[in-house]
Amino acid sequence: MALFRILITLILSTALPAASIEISLLSTTDLHGNILPYDYYTAKAAPRGLAKVATLIKEARIQNPNSLLLDCGDTIQGAPLETVHQMAVRAGKSTQIDPMMAVMNYLQYDAMAMGNHELNYGLNNMLTARSQAKFPWLSANTRIVPGGAAVKPFRGWIVKTVAGVRVGIIGITTPAIPMWEKPDNYKGYRWISGVTASKEALAEMRKSAKPDVVVVIVHAGLDRDMATGQIKTGEAAGENMVHQIATDVPGIDVIFFGHTHQQLAGTIINGVLLVQAKNWGGSLARVDLKLEGAPGKWKISSKDSRLIPVTAATVPDAKVMAIVKPYHDAAERYLSEPVAESLVSLRGTHAREMDSALVDMIHEVQMHYAKADVSFASLFNTAVNFPKGPVTVRELASLYIYDNELYAIEGDGQMVKDALENAARYFLSCPPDGCPGIVQTNPKVIGFNYDTAQGVDYEIDLRRPEGDRIRKLMYKGKPLAMDQKLRLAVNNYRSGGSGGYTMFQRAPIVWRSGMEIREMMIDYYREKKVFPEKPDNNWRLVLR
Repeated sequence: MALFRILITLILSTALPAASIEISLLSTTDLHGNILPYDYYTAKAAPRGLAKVATLIKEARIQNPNSLLLDCGDTIQGAPLETVHQMAVRAGKSTQIDPMMAVMNYLQYDAMAMGNHELNYGLNNMLTARSQAKFPWLSANTRIVPGGAAVKPFRGWIVKTVAGVRVGIIGITTPAIPMWEKPDNYKGYRWISGVTASKEALAEMRKSAKPDVVVVIVHAGLDRDMATGQIKTGEAAGENMVHQIATDVPGIDVIFFGHTHQQLAGTIINGVLLVQAKNWGGSLARVDLKLEGAPGKWKISSKDSRLIPVTAATVPDAKVMAIVKPYHDAAERYLSEPVAESLVSLRGTHAREMDSALVDMIHEVQMHYAKADVSFASLFNTAVNFPKGPVTVRELASLYIYDNELYAIEGDGQMVKDALENAARYFLSCPPDGCPGIVQTNPKVIGFNYDTAQGVDYEIDLRRPEGDRIRKLMYKGKPLAMDQKLRLAVNNYRSGGSGGYTMFQRAPIVWRSGMEIREMMIDYYREKKVFPEKPDNNWRLVLR
C-alpha cells in the first residue's frame, strides 16, 4: 500500500505542470516635489509630476493587480510646492502632512529608499516627513553613530508577499552625503559602502525571511557609461555604486535606481536587471517577472522592463490634484511676491558662452554675504527669463532652483586656477585654426557643473587642451599668484567636491550661511530694489 501511494505521488508530480505567476514591480525616482503637471518657474503646464504618474500606476495595477510600488528617493525637496511647505515646517509654522507623503500614502507605496536631498532642510524636517509616511523609508547603509544623537534608525530591508511570492526589498542611499550637507543636517548618522550594506542585508534577509525575489532600490547611479564602460569623472568617491552592487553582490534579481536624473529602460549586468525611471515624474518604470514553481519554491523564468512615459495627453489623477491644492495655492502666493525691478530684459539662453548679468546676480549676493574675494557659481537653468519691469520670486527662483547653502572657504590662486580648468571641461576643444563660431559642449559634463568665477578676470582658450585653457588669470589688475591666499564663496555641493571640483574638498570651511542661497538673493535684492543691467565681462571664451 505504501509503495502504491509513492507511485501515485510520483506520477502526479511529473504529470502536473508547475504553477506560474507574473508579478509587476513599479518604480519612480527623484520626484523632487513634482506632483502637479506644472512648471512653477514659467507658470505653464508641463508633462511630468506624480499626479500624472498616478494615472499610469492605476492603469498598471489594473493590468496586473499583483504589483508593488517603490521609490528611489529625493522626494521632499525640489519644486516650490515642497519648498514652501518645508520652510514652514522648519520655521514651526506648519503641522500639515508633507505633500509628497500625503500623495504617496494615497497611492499606497510599499517602500522608498532615502535620498540625499531628504536631509536638505535638516533632521527635524526629514524625521517629520518620514513619520508621516505609511510605508518604510529604507536605507541599509545608513547607520547611527555610536554615542551620537538619538535619531531613529533606518530599516535596511523588508519582505512583501505578492500572490504568494515573497519579494525582498533592500534600500541603499548614496554615502556621499557628508560631502554635501552641513553636519547638523545629518547629526547622528553615518554611511557605509552600498556594496557592503547590500551584502549584509541580503544575508540577513535570506537567513530570516527566505525571499523568492530580491529587489534593491538605490538612491545612487551608475559610475560609468554603459555603452563604452568608461568611468565617469568628477564624482565623489563611492557616490554611484549601482554597477558594483550588480556585479559584486550575488543573488539580486532587480535594481531600481536614481540620483543621476538620467533614465534607463533596462539593461542586464551579471544577470541583474537595472532600471531607472525619469526624474521629476517623467516616467514610471515597470518590471514584469514571470515565476514558475510553487510558494516557497518560486524561480524567475523571465524578466522584462520598460519605461512608461508621462505625456501631455496623460490625464492627472483628480484625487492627487485635490490633495495638493492647498500646498499649490501657498506656493503660488509665495512665488507671486515682488522682489525688485529689472531695468532690461534678461535671458539665459547664451549665459554659459558669455558673461551674463544673470549669473553676476548670483555672484554679487555670494560675494556680499560670504565676504569673499572670489565667487564661483553656475547657471542652472538656461531657460530663465527676466522681463523688463517688476520681477517676482517666481523669476528669481527660476534662476536659482536648488536649495543650496553658501559657504566661505579658505583657498588660494592655485585652487581658483584648478577650479576654472575643471569648469572649462564643459566645452569641447576647437581645431588648431580655431572654432567656426559655434561653441560645442562636452556631453560628459552637465551644464550646471560649469561654474564661472567673479573677483578675477580670465580667458578660456578653447584652442588649447583640457587642463591648460585658463589664460590671463588676473586678480585686482595683476596676474594671480598661485600662492595668493583667498576667501572663496561656493555652495555646499561645490565645497564637497561635486562636479569634479575636488580641489575644494581640502579647503577649510570658515563660514556657513545657514539659509538657502535663493532666500539670500530674495532678501538682498528686495533691499537693493534693482538687478544688474549688464555683466562686467570679467571672462570670455577664446575661439580663434
